[in-house]
This record gives sequence, structure tokens and C-alpha cells, in this order.
Amino acid sequence: MRVGIIGLGYVGLPLVRAFIQSGASVIGFDVDQRKVDSLNRGECYIRHLESSWLNPAIASRSFQPTCAMERLDEPDAIVICVPTPLNMSRDPDMTYIENTSKAIEQKLRPGQLVVLESTTYPGTTRDVVKPILDRAGLTCGSDYFLAFSPEREDPGNTSFSTQTIPKVVGGIDPSSQKRAVELYSLVMKHVVPVGSCEVAEASKILENTYRSVNIAMVNELKLLFMKLGIDIWEVIEAAKTKPFGFQAFYPGPGLGGHCIPIDPFYLTWLARCHEMPTRFIELAGEINMSMPKFVVDRVAEALNSIGKPVKGSNVGILGVAYKKNIDDPRESPSFKLMELLCERGAVLSYSDPHVPILPKMRSFDVPALSSQEISAGYLESLDCAVIATDHSAFDFEVIVAGSKLVVDTRNATNGIDAPEGRIWKA
Repeated sequence: MRVGIIGLGYVGLPLVRAFIQSGASVIGFDVDQRKVDSLNRGECYIRHLESSWLNPAIASRSFQPTCAMERLDEPDAIVICVPTPLNMSRDPDMTYIENTSKAIEQKLRPGQLVVLESTTYPGTTRDVVKPILDRAGLTCGSDYFLAFSPEREDPGNTSFSTQTIPKVVGGIDPSSQKRAVELYSLVMKHVVPVGSCEVAEASKILENTYRSVNIAMVNELKLLFMKLGIDIWEVIEAAKTKPFGFQAFYPGPGLGGHCIPIDPFYLTWLARCHEMPTRFIELAGEINMSMPKFVVDRVAEALNSIGKPVKGSNVGILGVAYKKNIDDPRESPSFKLMELLCERGAVLSYSDPHVPILPKMRSFDVPALSSQEISAGYLESLDCAVIATDHSAFDFEVIVAGSKLVVDTRNATNGIDAPEGRIWKA
């Protein structure tokens, strides 16, 4: 079995490793020559992904990273793991999926299986991918096969791996379903066949919309409880002692990662196309998108308490990855915090041991910065330190002790003694 994986990022590269460990050979396709060169040197650019498998795979040629899309006729199965961002009006941007499908169509040969893993709205596989592939002159379901299987990667989660997370698979037709299930059964411990690719697409949207709505609820309750003088974190800890009927979700400075900030808007866009309202989901999105502004307002309030304006104040963002202990900055709320603080005239810096250089982002306009080491001198230079990501590498007692002001969006300072007025929860 030779598998082609298009997109060697946070989804595609763990999948490459899983297929290689199962005994398949993999051709990894990516348009970024720097990624391809790094992998061919045996260097893994995703820090949380252990890299002991990479050098042997490159040496034995069981893994061949390449930018050469003309080789797309070589694999028996092709898995698409490309980005699915939103455009400026927060509608789905299908550019990456469409361009990838066109590249496959140019080389599609009889017998190949194509699987889309990129998170998208229900109907994408049938209405966007299939018409492009059909232009190759082959018949889907007999000459070539097509399915959707949503990625479920959780970077940094050591309790689950690509192989142990149940894999939902939906084919465009029964023949495609059979072949896609056979493909993933080589790798995954548990494959979950569903009745269609639309069901598989909708399942991923449901998973992430569920999380978005519940996070929005606790974010809204955070604002209310703060007015009432109640600690939302203590409330959640108390509520989750109930052994049934409650799942804990936590507030924060906004949503991050590629899925939760984006996927619900795919669903609301699809609903608008069918003239259906999705007020509940849209409201959740509005609440979550408002959190960075709330945090910046708290920074202004904290600075005002010591007689300083935001303009001209040195503000350090502690953590730019979207969650703790990973190097993934995609859609991180830290970038929105930086944007808003820049607009107010703050002098920005940041510290993140997992993200040494601030990357350029599609959706955010932030300054070019390098990570600062947490030191007594750095903390002393700040007028306010904002804990945006609660990395385990941060010593929060040291941060509190050495800072004039700390705005904590993650409850990282819970239980730390500090002079009154130094720690501000946000």
C-alpha cells in the first residue's frame, strides 16, 4: 500500500507517521519547500510530535516528502489535509481544497481512493471535490473512489494518538466507503463507518460547535460572576464534582486552534444558504470573539489602577500558542490581544518557550517579535504581564513575584499569594 498525504502540517504529519508505523509507504506532498527540505533532513518542525521515526523512514524511503504534485498518480490512496480558513467576511474559503482537487484531477488514475480530511461544511466532498475529480473522465464508485474522514488531532494530548482516536469514515457511495474503511483499518484501532460523507462532515462540525457553544456559556458566566464577586473557576471545580450530567468547560481569552474558532461559522454559512437561522450558534461565536476585547479592557483597568495609560505601557504577552505545552499558534487569541493592544499604543513583547519567533498569520497583523526569556529583568521591564497561555514551563510564582501587574486569563495564578491589586483575573 502506498499512501499520498497532501498537507504536512499538524494533521498530515501525524497521519504520515501512523501509516508508516502500520507498514505502508507514504509520499508526503506540500507546497512549502521549507517543510519538505526540513523533513528530508530528518528534522521535524512540529515540536510535540516525537521524531524518532523520521530519520529511519527517510533513509528507507518509506516516507518521501515532496513538492512534486505530478507524482499524485503514484499513491493507491490520497488523503487531503489542507487548511480550510474563513475569508474576510467569515465565509468558507475553499481555495485550498479546490486547488488540491484540481491537482489530483490532473493525475487521477483508475483504482485510486481519495479521502478529504480537512474540516468543512456538509456537502463539500460531494458538491466541491467530486465535480472537479470527475473532470478526469473517470466514474466515481467504479473507476475511482471518494470519501470523507474528519481529522481529530488534539496536539499535545498525551492520552490519545492518531491511531487510538476513533476514526469516522463516510463514503460517497458503498464502494468508496468499503475502500476507505479498509484504508483506515490498517492504521486505526477503531473505525466508525457512517452512512454518507455528509454525515461524517456534519459529525466534525457538531463536535466543534458543541465545544464553541459551551465555552461561550462559561465565558459569559465569567463576566456575570465577576460582577457578582464570584470566582468562575471555583464554581466550575465545584460543579464538576457531580459524576453525571455535567462536563467542565473553561473560560479564556478567546478561542484558538484551527477548528473551534472556524467550524461553527461553516455551519452558520450553510444555514444562510438554506435560509435557515442559527441564532444560538452565531451568538456563541459573538461571545467568544468578544473575549480578547474584554481582556484588553481589563489590562487598561489594571494599568489605570497604578496611574498608567495603555499607550506607551510595556505589555508582555505570556504564551502565544493557542493552548498549553504546544507550539501551534493557529488562530490563537494572543494575536488578537496583540492587535488590540497595538491599536491602543502599547509597547508589546512576548514570551513563549514553544514559539521562539512570532509567525506571520493570515488573519492577524502583528509586529515581528522574538520570544523573551522570563527573567527578573524582563518582568521588571513590563508594566503589565498578560498570561494568555498557561504553559507548564512558566513559573507563575516567579512571574507574580517579579511583575508590577499580572492579568491572568487562565487561572494560572490560583493560590499564589501577592500584594493586593497585583493580580487581575480576566
